[in-house]
Amino acid sequence: MTQVQTTQTADHHQYGHRLRRKKRNINLSIDVLLFVISISMLLPLMFLVANAFKTPQEMLAWPPTIIPADPTLENFKSVLSDTPLLRWIMNSILFACLSTICIVATSAIAGYVLGKFRYRSMSIIFALFLATAVVPFEVYMIPLYFQVKSLGFLNSVWGLLFGYMVMSFGIFLIRQNVIHSIPDELLEAARIDGASEFWIFLRIVLPLLRGALAALAVLAFFQAWTSFAWPMIVATTRESYTIEVGLALFQTGFTVDLGRLSAASATVLIPSVLLFVLLRRNFVQGIASTGMKE
Repeated sequence: MTQVQTTQTADHHQYGHRLRRKKRNINLSIDVLLFVISISMLLPLMFLVANAFKTPQEMLAWPPTIIPADPTLENFKSVLSDTPLLRWIMNSILFACLSTICIVATSAIAGYVLGKFRYRSMSIIFALFLATAVVPFEVYMIPLYFQVKSLGFLNSVWGLLFGYMVMSFGIFLIRQNVIHSIPDELLEAARIDGASEFWIFLRIVLPLLRGALAALAVLAFFQAWTSFAWPMIVATTRESYTIEVGLALFQTGFTVDLGRLSAASATVLIPSVLLFVLLRRNFVQGIASTGMKE
């Protein structure tokens, strides 16, 4: 009997060892696969930055090199001297920051109202907000352009802002966080103590939504920063271009100025990368919290 138990125990330990080794191999394979995918995604970005420091001859050499053999700053000097690149970047930063503030403000107010004020009409309004997400911007872009033109906002940051003040996904994101992160008992206790709705929203709701609002701010900033179609039709003068429209000038119908385009694109990466690095933790937490069940 003892020998049988010993044999079973040995088989159990051997099975457990094989299972742990199999699990370790699977995890290792997943890590290797994710590493390869990450490198393949970063490779174009690495070539972009490298091309900004290459001479035209090295850019056309084959096979291509990641590290420039003879680094030069001529591409950056040419871009800064021949184009108003810094003006375009400032236009984009101002447009993206104002759009972010508007979207965060409207999403916070609408998300709080739709999440905590339980009326039958609120569900219909929320469904209408979500329905607007499936309507392409190009559908109402031309009527919106005529409204901006009639108001005299062409070639101004206010005209750019006109199409980027509300984000339906932002309202959904904040509503989900309001439902899961803010208990009704806390709001009722504040109302019993005599707090106004504005005070409750400003002093209780907003501090509890810091992570979600930071995540929304990153999304809103990148949405405005990378917008192209709307700034292209609203900004018609060279000085009022955003950076996305300005970068298109380096490409003509037959040629692409790859060196200056790479230098300008590498310069444009700096603000967006810094913003994401500063808010990456809040971005991940805010997005992950939307997956919680009600």
